[in-house]
Amino acid sequence: MGKFEIVTADQRMAEKRSVKGVIFGPHGIGKTTLLNTFPDPSKVLFLNLEAGDLSVQDWPGISIRINTWDEAVNLACLTSGADPSALPINNQPQSYGQEHYDFVAGENPELAELLKNQIEILFWDSISVASRLCYKWSEAQPECWSERGNKKDTRSVYGLVGRSIVNWFTRIQHTPKKTVWIVGGLDAKTDDFNRQVWTPQIEGSQGALKLPGIFDQVISMVEQKDEKTNEPYRCFVCHQLNPWGYPAKDRSGRLEMIEKPHLGELMKKISSPVKPITERFTYEMPETEKEK
Repeated sequence: MGKFEIVTADQRMAEKRSVKGVIFGPHGIGKTTLLNTFPDPSKVLFLNLEAGDLSVQDWPGISIRINTWDEAVNLACLTSGADPSALPINNQPQSYGQEHYDFVAGENPELAELLKNQIEILFWDSISVASRLCYKWSEAQPECWSERGNKKDTRSVYGLVGRSIVNWFTRIQHTPKKTVWIVGGLDAKTDDFNRQVWTPQIEGSQGALKLPGIFDQVISMVEQKDEKTNEPYRCFVCHQLNPWGYPAKDRSGRLEMIEKPHLGELMKKISSPVKPITERFTYEMPETEKEK
């Protein structure tokens, strides 16, 4: 238990890496239709919380409909495997621990076999619905009510939602040897200075604040207009430093600020040879700042 494995630079660079990413976008932009951009539908599992698969009714892959927060947690445990750090507390098993995984796998042997031998990509749709299911579940928990059980403590509800949804995100991000994409809504709000701010559509603030630090890729799927024709087009915004203020992050260092909204091509690009660090980041200040 006390022995650590040393991973050399060559071993680390030779490892096959999978993508873990989240895609935000306004309603109707076509996030669910991204299923059609995967190269092999037979290797994709569509985890459908939205119950809104009309736009992809002709997509030939397999899907699972999720109706409750318990189902969302069980599927996160089954798809990601047991969390070795989720040890029992007072002899009670924790969510995502080994006992939890064994139970869900035992109840779903066919799905467990598919995940082991066939499925390579998980597509969760969506964060926004998952957080609402989590809120409903949290409302029913005893810790969110007064001792007499007759008054809901909204502050406790949001606290439990924040902890639960962050744990859910973290478990999904730790799914081994599989590519994971999870999509969610994107809202435009006005801050105290009357500026437009784009924020993920998630119940409570804790999940929205911590999510960008959990996933490797954070992408906003939005509409832009061609500078010459003024015609609208859809695109992925992939860099944190973008002029529109969209939530974005590219941990791979391989993506441009704007990319084609095609996950198959994006995954291929993320897996391509990485650019030298000097091309990905600059460590110089602008000349105007140097003069100050």
